[in-house]
Amino acid sequence: MGLSPQIVSSNSLEILKMMDWIPLVLFTFKFLVLGTGMCFAIKWHYDQGKKEEDRDREKRAVLRASGQVTAVFVLSLLGLGLVTYALCNMLGLDLNFS
Repeated sequence: MGLSPQIVSSNSLEILKMMDWIPLVLFTFKFLVLGTGMCFAIKWHYDQGKKEEDRDREKRAVLRASGQVTAVFVLSLLGLGLVTYALCNMLGLDLNFS
C-alpha cells in the first residue's frame, strides 16, 4: 500500500538536484533580461541627448522666426498708424483729445 522508501528517496534526490539548478537558471535569466534592458536604456538616453541638441536648434529657429514676425507686425502697426494720422490730417479731422 505504501511507497517504498527507496522510491521516495530517489524522487526527493531528483527534486533536490533540480532545486540546485533553479537559482543558477533564474539568476542567469535575470542577468540577461536586466543587462538587455540596461543596454536599451543607455541607448535611449543617448538618443534623447542627440534629440536635445536638435531641439535647441529648433528652439532658436522658432524664436528667431517669432521675433521677425513680431518686428514685422509692430512695423506694420506703426505704418498703419502713421497712414491713418496723415489721412485724418489731410481730411481736416479734429485729432484733439480734449
